[in-house]
Amino acid sequence: MKNLNIDKAQVAQRFEKAGKSYTQHAVVQKQICQHLLELMQNYLPKTKVDRVFEIGCGSGNLSHLLVRNFKFNQLILNDLYPEVQQHFSESKQLQWLIGDIEQLQFPQGLDLIVSSSALQWLFDLDAIFNQCANALIAEGYLCFSTFGQQNLKEIKALTGQGLDYLNLATIQEKLIAQGFDIIHLSENIEILDFEHPKQVLQHLKATGVTATASKHRWSKQSLQQFYLDYQQFSNVDQSGQASYRLSYHPIYCIARRKP
Repeated sequence: MKNLNIDKAQVAQRFEKAGKSYTQHAVVQKQICQHLLELMQNYLPKTKVDRVFEIGCGSGNLSHLLVRNFKFNQLILNDLYPEVQQHFSESKQLQWLIGDIEQLQFPQGLDLIVSSSALQWLFDLDAIFNQCANALIAEGYLCFSTFGQQNLKEIKALTGQGLDYLNLATIQEKLIAQGFDIIHLSENIEILDFEHPKQVLQHLKATGVTATASKHRWSKQSLQQFYLDYQQFSNVDQSGQASYRLSYHPIYCIARRKP
């Protein structure tokens, strides 16, 4: 069990507020979806996947890529709040399962379960992997990205706020324990550069990532202190221009349920 300080209603609310700006600002999340899709194209059999379920579809970065690149009869989309439906046009293939995935019954007989940048919000990943294993057909695929321990490390260092991320080995253990074969597991660090620490905070707000910071209230003083402290994460180029880094730590997994 982890992340006991997460208030899911608040997470939903923050992401809903960020809904319009998310698509525009979530540069890293888009890249992650693109990379996850490429991995799926490399590792999944070329045959048609019939029933697909996506956990935490958000504004549809991954969903839209799936629709363009895979053929399937049914795509079932999950997210915490119904407002995400505005990012999708109606289609016979599309079904919705709105609500907290940890409280919902999974659809059954699935060929593929996907998720991008969502699983780090869950309390009990073992239970979710167990549900995935039960919902997938034999040799069905679970393909996801989540975040590792270096994610947003600058923010955690300065504010003490952040999720308790899992490492690669722990994710691997949890999957194997639920009867998955690991086909691919990798991680990397993506760095975004900003001209000022203020833009770092604006970026986080625009992508809803501040959803954990329930107890964190900025005052003029604490904001100035944050800007000052963020100097330790700055680089100065040859022309003397400073940039401020923010780290993302995506983890990618392609797993297959044992026959």
